[in-house]
Amino acid sequence: MDHILRCFGTTTPKTHFLFSLILLFFFFFSFSNSTFDLATIPFSDGYSPLFGDANVVRTSDDNGVKLLLDRYTGSGFISSNMYQYGFFSANIKLPSNYSAGVCVAFYTSNGDVFEKSHDELDFEFLGNIAGKPWRFQTNLYGNGSTHRGREERYRLWFDPTKEYHRYSILWTPKNVIFYIDEVPIREVLQSEKMGADYPSKPMSLYATIWDASNWATSGGKYKVNYKYAPFVTEFKDLVLKGCSVDPIQEVPYGKACTNQHADLEAQDYAAMTPMRRHAMRRFRQRFMYYSYCYDTLRYHVPPPECNIIPAEQQRFKETGRLRFGGSHRRQARRKGRTTTPVVDTDQGDI
Repeated sequence: MDHILRCFGTTTPKTHFLFSLILLFFFFFSFSNSTFDLATIPFSDGYSPLFGDANVVRTSDDNGVKLLLDRYTGSGFISSNMYQYGFFSANIKLPSNYSAGVCVAFYTSNGDVFEKSHDELDFEFLGNIAGKPWRFQTNLYGNGSTHRGREERYRLWFDPTKEYHRYSILWTPKNVIFYIDEVPIREVLQSEKMGADYPSKPMSLYATIWDASNWATSGGKYKVNYKYAPFVTEFKDLVLKGCSVDPIQEVPYGKACTNQHADLEAQDYAAMTPMRRHAMRRFRQRFMYYSYCYDTLRYHVPPPECNIIPAEQQRFKETGRLRFGGSHRRQARRKGRTTTPVVDTDQGDI
């Protein structure tokens, strides 16, 4: 890929930009058309409504569910079991038209069981103004470390309201990988220095849609407009693969889940191949616009899991954002759980 780009070094800047863009989309398209070998389960076999039951609408074939947000309530569902590591995945279509202030979350958490020491892994989609690129963030918490949020924010390279795209979270004793359409977009490695900040306790899978007008879209500048309600997000082809455990059981998780852990780590999606690592690097170069690792106002010393890349570091301000402006601030409580998201203050393009 790099060799091909170097061969076109004598083209005009505009031609080179167009070629690079075409090449980039071809690169991602080739990944999105390859598929993991996944075993899906019916909604009723693995999940139940979490809140807003009337706004949790199952499909007739029980292969999926719609979550609605109206002026009265949002909605959500939760997995029936908790898992000690696993692969959690769904094809998701986000609300269309004007959806500013609407937050759609697909995440794992154990906040209901470990209130003061909970773990969490997040995809959060941050509403949208028609015609603008969709923004989303990933995040990670371990052992109640909510004051040490590990947010990264990105733009999508496609319109997530037009068709379904697969969003996946791999969580093993060794690493966490966030995927979109088989493209890895972020990896967090477990390390001794990271300690208990690495999620390690059993978690449930959640999906929610709710009103986050006070922070989700451009730092709260654009609110939910219920003229466009109900806001609908769709989930189908749900995947739960992991070791199902009772968090208060006496048998240590490791002993009970040894075989399942080995099977999980043997799956294709657990292998970070050179090609996948290259795809992840390309995604982050093009579409990541905030990283806590480069936010020196927030962390004078980067957290231990951060891999500081000098060329990448030069692109970011001391706020951890790309050099077109912006800021961050703390924000608490998200439908029964604590979060400290970074707040956007613009809707500009990279």
